[in-house]
Amino acid sequence: MKRLKEILILEKKSLVAMESCGGTHYWARFAKAQGHEVKAIPARLVKSFLQGQKTDANDAIAISVAALQPNIKSSRLITAEDQSLNCMDGARASLVSAKRAQANQIRAYLLEFGIPIAKSDKVLKVEIPTILGDAENDLTLNFRFTLNLLWQHFLCIDTALTELEKEYNKIISNDEECKRLQKLEGVGPVGALGLKVFLGQTGHFNNGRQASACLGATPVQHSSGGKVFIGGISKTSSNKRLRSILFQGAFAAVCAAEKREARTQKDFWIKDLLSRRCRKVVVIALVNKTIRTAYAILKNKTDYQFFSITNN
Repeated sequence: MKRLKEILILEKKSLVAMESCGGTHYWARFAKAQGHEVKAIPARLVKSFLQGQKTDANDAIAISVAALQPNIKSSRLITAEDQSLNCMDGARASLVSAKRAQANQIRAYLLEFGIPIAKSDKVLKVEIPTILGDAENDLTLNFRFTLNLLWQHFLCIDTALTELEKEYNKIISNDEECKRLQKLEGVGPVGALGLKVFLGQTGHFNNGRQASACLGATPVQHSSGGKVFIGGISKTSSNKRLRSILFQGAFAAVCAAEKREARTQKDFWIKDLLSRRCRKVVVIALVNKTIRTAYAILKNKTDYQFFSITNN
């Protein structure tokens, strides 16, 4: 690592090509600080240029060839601040998943002993201390020991998640870009932070459609011989979790707009589309529109503007 830094510092300004992997963002920022142009290429694109067996020499040749191709687009590189926010968001999702898994494991073990517990963390926090303190139930000493360890682990995860969410919500509430993004239909604090990190480097995309396609919210095209075939959205996405969050928010927004009278032009657009297409198609269309609008908000540094429909 020290030798590589010396090379980047002493080398004349040039194109530094690398395969996207762990440490890519760090080395890209370091190379840019030395005045180099950086191009990080996804591994699946580099593999198509690999000749012969996989060795370090052949990998280097494949990366250099791929970097010179005009149609190969480099990976998105983010700043240290955005990378920190991305790590915080990922850690939150991991803790939420671990907490849910631990709670389900505790409920499953207790159910085998004939003790059902409702699916609620509030109920779990009330019932487990009572069960551990009840000396008249049929639980063995070995199981009590195991249950107590699992319960302490659950409480540890819950405490860490609470502390992380406090800092998480504090950052979002103090960030002007997140505040503007939360005005979009179906976008909450988690979705706003995800969009800010994903679209923060707006220069990486030429327009909002490219950003939406990168996130996997546009139809897949399979055309040949002048015939155009448009299918559903792709299963591949650069950020599947963010797409899932935006889908859930858009689904809630569509369901709400479907039940009430149109109050904005967006509501009218949703109702009109619902009259012609199924609900999930409308949800994906709203996700697509949301990503494009968020891209325009971040690039132009403007607020989200919507027009109310007044009934005369």
